[in-house]
Amino acid sequence: MKNRAIDLSQTLADCNPHASIHAALRVAVGAAPRSAAWTAVGAALALLSACTAPSAGIGKDVAQYRCEFGIEFSARFVDDTAILDGSRGYDLLRRAAGSLDKNYKNPRMAAEFGLGATGREAVLRYPLLPLVARCVRD
Repeated sequence: MKNRAIDLSQTLADCNPHASIHAALRVAVGAAPRSAAWTAVGAALALLSACTAPSAGIGKDVAQYRCEFGIEFSARFVDDTAILDGSRGYDLLRRAAGSLDKNYKNPRMAAEFGLGATGREAVLRYPLLPLVARCVRD
């Protein structure tokens, strides 16, 4: 358990979302009571949200978007993942299966990036609402 906790703290310190979530799950599996497991996962996710905040100094890795319906968000791309943080909350999207371009989705939403003549446009789709919002990168 101690080695797992050290692994978790190191990946959180590196602000590595994939490794941090996997490390948090390893800590959770090793935790005796279920409440301790969920506490470890919750703490990891809370600390990771601080890693994606604009004040964390991630600078040019982050693209700022403004959309219809007053939606604003920042997007950071890591491997096959898009991390969106904005007015509608925090979303972790995975690259769509078979997609070679910037199409990402999760059960709550889908996003397409790199659209338009200059590649600065995006579309967010919320199928449960239903809502489609066109966006432009600042």
